[in-house]
Amino acid sequence: MLFTSCKSCDRRRLGIALVLCGLLCSVISAWAAENQSAEQYVSKLESSYREVRGLRAEFTQTHMWGGRKRFESGTVYFARGGLMRWEYREPSEKLFLSDGKRLYLYLPAMHQLNIQPVKQSDDMRVPFRLLLSRVNLRRVFARFELDKQETNTPTDGRVLRGFPKSADQEGYEEVVMEISPELDVNRLLVRYVDNSTMEFTFSSIARNPAINSALFRFVPPAGTEIIEKR
Repeated sequence: MLFTSCKSCDRRRLGIALVLCGLLCSVISAWAAENQSAEQYVSKLESSYREVRGLRAEFTQTHMWGGRKRFESGTVYFARGGLMRWEYREPSEKLFLSDGKRLYLYLPAMHQLNIQPVKQSDDMRVPFRLLLSRVNLRRVFARFELDKQETNTPTDGRVLRGFPKSADQEGYEEVVMEISPELDVNRLLVRYVDNSTMEFTFSSIARNPAINSALFRFVPPAGTEIIEKR
């Protein structure tokens, strides 16, 4: 009877092991399929921007840190060559501009212009300038996930999460991108390692609008204090 009981136990253990193995294989297969799907979606997203030479959109920027929240809004322009122009209207006017080499932050209320090389800046707006210059998200992120849990997009939109190659070096844990069926980025949320977040929402998005190149040049008014970081 003891021998029979042990054989019975062995059969049960074998059965449980087979079930667990089957479940594990299913999980691995599902993860592989999802991972492949995310990679395919990233390729599709990158391809959709290869013929785009300029963008214009309305934006809202929300910064949350330590229980505090700050809202800003305005109009943004992007163009090939790392060019961008953020025109802030609310709650106060200011201009954030990139000519491809340098960044300009103009604060009219203070009559002040700050200038610094693009390469020296860790401003979250800076990566946007690469959108039309180097459409290669794999250079920015280590891996991607598709997610349907956190979304304000229509049911046929997608949510793409990008994870940094090194959170400690990059300073953020993940970037959540809500993407419309037309492959426009409607919302971008950055979660930083210090638990703060920066969120951008975009509306009235126009691809290849008529954009005057003069928009990406700035001459400060007379009497402006210029602070330049070299």
